[in-house]
Amino acid sequence: MQNGEKTRRSVLRGAAAALTLTAAARLALPGGAFAQGTGPEVKGAKLGFIALTDAAPLFVAKEKGLFAKYGMPDTEVLKQASWGTTRDNLVLGSEGNGIDGAHILTPMPYLISAGRVTQNNVPVPMYILARLNLNGQCISVAREHIGHKVGLDTKPFKAALEAKKAAGKAVKAAMTFPGGTHDLWIRYWLAAGGIDPDKDIETIVVPPAQMVANMKVGTMDCFCVCEPWNAQLINQGIGYTALTTGELWKDHPEKAFALRAAFVDKYPNAAKALLMAVMEAQQWCERPENRDELAGIVAKRQWINVPVADVVDRMKGKFDYGTGRVVENSPFTMKFWADNASYPYKSHDLWFLTEDIRWGKFDAGTDTKALVDKVNREDLWRDAAKALGVAAIPASTSRGKETMFDGKVFDPADPSAYLASLGIKRIA
Repeated sequence: MQNGEKTRRSVLRGAAAALTLTAAARLALPGGAFAQGTGPEVKGAKLGFIALTDAAPLFVAKEKGLFAKYGMPDTEVLKQASWGTTRDNLVLGSEGNGIDGAHILTPMPYLISAGRVTQNNVPVPMYILARLNLNGQCISVAREHIGHKVGLDTKPFKAALEAKKAAGKAVKAAMTFPGGTHDLWIRYWLAAGGIDPDKDIETIVVPPAQMVANMKVGTMDCFCVCEPWNAQLINQGIGYTALTTGELWKDHPEKAFALRAAFVDKYPNAAKALLMAVMEAQQWCERPENRDELAGIVAKRQWINVPVADVVDRMKGKFDYGTGRVVENSPFTMKFWADNASYPYKSHDLWFLTEDIRWGKFDAGTDTKALVDKVNREDLWRDAAKALGVAAIPASTSRGKETMFDGKVFDPADPSAYLASLGIKRIA
């Protein structure tokens, strides 16, 4: 037998043995739990992000060498043009020249897993491994409405929009992805004041980085997006902040860190390494003494590419609403780790699914509990937290009842009652 053939057979035997070991490990670790005591199966992954400040944990994990620290030095953090691009690249996966995971709007892994937003409605299973942040989004209003002093109460805004439409002009609200967090925040806000987001105003999709430019040329009356675009809008004199979304729902969940299920199932140790790096980065981001440096990092060209002045104040809790109102040490500042910000509560995912049912993104008969149990991998977060020595691990997958600014209460034990209490919706 020639040496080449011996080598080939040796490689095949090694591969077969590896497959046998992998199969045995899968049996020993039911539910895709992380293998213990072994390193990552691969040295890197491709992770997408949108130019928003709540992607900061991914920037920090890369810049501070945390991916490398946990055995994933070849991890790439890649800018995506829009949430639609993020979706398309997740569908492809890195093997198809796409990405393995992303900083992502929390409802998107559900919409993708269920095939609600994919080409030909083909499901692409996703796992949510962590929440990236609480709070930190804003609803901004064009400067033409400055006299209406639009805030939490949208009733004055409704009258202004009706007058504008009566004059033959279009009225539009922009968000970043249908059924995503920004879509749900602006819909909740509008509907609470009696504005039907599907009938009284046209809801349009605009990528985050294009929001300011579009409002400058009069494309929309209001928009919802994360920073730095709300602060930049004010700095350029184009509009003002009506509210920060924590005012709608204090300490609300926002973005998630999600991976393709295929990646996690194939490389459980690599997935754990990525998760641990992101979680350690979240802890770093949370520390007040790091906020100036953090603002400098996220403003960099390869990340968000904006002046630090567009980032730093709100990163540190100072909110100038652009109306003369300035709040120091805002209770609604973005949280990356404090108050269990990183833990992906299943009850929060259930709220997002309930709101997406409200607006017709999911069918009323959707088995939301089964879908949450399939996509939300808080068990993997717990495993990573134990490995990191995290002391405060939530005892329950539910944060309990949540109260919105208008008094509506979401009880995760009875989402149908919450849905029934809402006036404007697309279901009976």
